[in-house]
Amino acid sequence: MKRPSARDAVAAVIDPGSWTTWDTPIADAECDNGYAQELAHARSVTGLDEAVITGAATVEGRRIALLASDFRFLGGSIGIAAGERLTAAIRRATAERLPLLALPTSGGTRMQEGAAAFLQMVKITAAVVDHRAAHLPYLVYLRHPTTGGVFASWGSLGHMTFAEPGALIGFLGPRVYQALYDAPFPEGVQTSENLEACGLIDGVLPLEKLSDVVARALSVMVRPHRTASVPTAPPTVPVADVPAWESVRASRREDRPGVRELLRYAAGDVLQLSGTGQGETDPGLLLALARLGHMPCVLLGQDRRGQTPQAPLGPGALRQARRGMRLAAELDLPLVTVIDTAGAALSRDAEEGGLAGEIARCIAEMVSLPVPTVSVLLGQGTGGGALALVPADRVLAAQHGWLSPLPPEGASAILHRDTAHAAEMAEQQGVRSADLFEHGLVDRIIAEHPDAAAEPEAFCRRMGAAIHAELRTLAGEDPAQRLAERACRFDRIGRPRDVLAQAG
Repeated sequence: MKRPSARDAVAAVIDPGSWTTWDTPIADAECDNGYAQELAHARSVTGLDEAVITGAATVEGRRIALLASDFRFLGGSIGIAAGERLTAAIRRATAERLPLLALPTSGGTRMQEGAAAFLQMVKITAAVVDHRAAHLPYLVYLRHPTTGGVFASWGSLGHMTFAEPGALIGFLGPRVYQALYDAPFPEGVQTSENLEACGLIDGVLPLEKLSDVVARALSVMVRPHRTASVPTAPPTVPVADVPAWESVRASRREDRPGVRELLRYAAGDVLQLSGTGQGETDPGLLLALARLGHMPCVLLGQDRRGQTPQAPLGPGALRQARRGMRLAAELDLPLVTVIDTAGAALSRDAEEGGLAGEIARCIAEMVSLPVPTVSVLLGQGTGGGALALVPADRVLAAQHGWLSPLPPEGASAILHRDTAHAAEMAEQQGVRSADLFEHGLVDRIIAEHPDAAAEPEAFCRRMGAAIHAELRTLAGEDPAQRLAERACRFDRIGRPRDVLAQAG
């Protein structure tokens, strides 16, 4: 595979003529004659003084900071000087409040410099941690090859991580593995495509398409300064009073629009992420950066198309959801959750995978997230898998959305030892959106005419407009007051609205 130089990689991403280097000359350190000759040769071949370059430029008009490795310079290895250069650039990007894009390609740390070079990874990582703590985006594009300490430090800390097609990406380089174990590394493991399939990176794309992805990501990640806005209550649209079982049946229609249709019709600048970033992915959960109206957000939603009786919503889906929650908090972006599930997996794998604990951790993160949150009950809301995404500052519901600890058939089986009383149980348990609104759990019901499957685009646009209105209102609220009110709203669960009104 051809390896673009560091300068070529940067030039492929940035606006022409916008590059400004941040690099200062590197003083020659004392080293043995053999290493000195290697450095001199690398400098002659590459025209660079070290294995990394740093600087600032614009991408589609937005100023960002960049770090790029050059594999031709001693395998892109990181020594003391390269570590110092990277750390200084990251800290400068943080001080100037610039998004940061890293373009590593490296065999790891520089063996000629030993432990001192190895420990540069800690220093670089600490600088990235500070950058992320400042609510600033950190994007990574892994190039061929990226292995060793670079992959195990600043190459694996991106808010979003993409990789070059066919790139060798892995912790232990195949040549080292062969030498240590006298056997080739298993084929097909250390590839960018396999990493994407395993939920370790967000996507594989050629370098020439990176600028568009970076621009779209930053259009959502980099929020304008908050401005106070006058909260405007959206108009209340009357919804038909329908039996609970009719809503349950409507929510189960195969042609009912789900989270993908909501994004297609109601959102812009959508950039989907993949997996937990820790080696796990679940098709039942969709995670994306998106813009609803002019409001950027992290959106995570249960995907009705990805859930099947053979592959129901599992603990991995909730770990993906928690990645989205952390992303929203780190980037200081509102979080939108979309609930649409027939229920979480009931299996040995789910139990051993920690399903109950993941539900608990999702609830805990939802109630404490510092950013504005909106939950959307889009369709079925069965069990703990649904409850995990409910706690929010605002809860919206589609007219035929519903929420229940079990599907009505399950409740019927417990109380009547059959499923024939499912409709009766749905009515008695108050699962429908109108009942949830009456008891103060749902803030607004979005009408369906007569159900979303009959008007998917119009319905999704109405729902998107409602979410946008809530996000806009929440953006103008005092954060401390908003968090306090979130806690209070769940204290009030179970009290009818007329009682709450009298108490207020």
